[in-house]
Amino acid sequence: MAAKNAAWHDRMYNNRALVPDFADHFAHWQNASQQARTQLKSSLDIPYGEGLGETLDIFPAKDPNAPVVVFIHGGYWRSLDKSDHSFVAPVLRDMGACVVVVNYALCPGTTDHPVRIPDIALQMAKATAWVWRHIAEHGGDRKNISVIGHSAGGHLAAMLLGCDWKKVGRDLPAGLVRKAMSISGLFDLDPIRKTPFVQADLRITPQHVRMASPAKWQRPRQGVLYTVAGGDESPEFLRHNRLIHQAWGPKTVPVCEDLAGLNHFSIVTDLTRPGSRLHRLAMDLIQQRV
Repeated sequence: MAAKNAAWHDRMYNNRALVPDFADHFAHWQNASQQARTQLKSSLDIPYGEGLGETLDIFPAKDPNAPVVVFIHGGYWRSLDKSDHSFVAPVLRDMGACVVVVNYALCPGTTDHPVRIPDIALQMAKATAWVWRHIAEHGGDRKNISVIGHSAGGHLAAMLLGCDWKKVGRDLPAGLVRKAMSISGLFDLDPIRKTPFVQADLRITPQHVRMASPAKWQRPRQGVLYTVAGGDESPEFLRHNRLIHQAWGPKTVPVCEDLAGLNHFSIVTDLTRPGSRLHRLAMDLIQQRV
């Protein structure tokens, strides 16, 4: 068995090194996202707060009082942008959803305004609270909010399912988010803290691990999390996929699947392919009442 040293952690968690054509995936996302913003009705760069990166894009549904999907992008909490992920909007909209793609500040931030993962988690709670308060103005049903996230976004989606919403705002319902999907998510920050190529930017501390590792929490009192990973991802990403299922149990995590033939990047594109397993899971999540 290989020693779990710094080199091992980099090998397990560096998805760009594991997928040599990752740039092609990014180029496809960007092109498809530009096309989506051109073709769909949208409200772009709406502020949900006054902090760095606190904006979101809304792609209204075709019909009023629609279920809402909040999509959180990945990038190891330190890269990429909501504008790279507008490409998810057309297919989710075809499922009947009002789609909200959110931004957040990226690690490490600046000397004057450092950014850490718990800060981003609080931003996502703030963004989702904004959605609950305002989405009816855009045709969305605030009582039916699903959160879908990829990679770092999958981690943040799981955190929202376990959020104590009364601490975010006294007007917010306890079950503001009851449906979430994590695509290639990470649920324990301790091994990420030991991964040199990202730790230089993330600067995860043991306190951050305790605060922001969903697998170390008690399972949420309500709601469901669907969790998937690509079958071609590293053993560590596949382990994380099982880890949250083990930690929260099958009642909270009724779906925990490795999707054959998909890597860390192609799995997001698979969400947009009607008939794919991930497409069907997303549709099931959006349409169910929890």
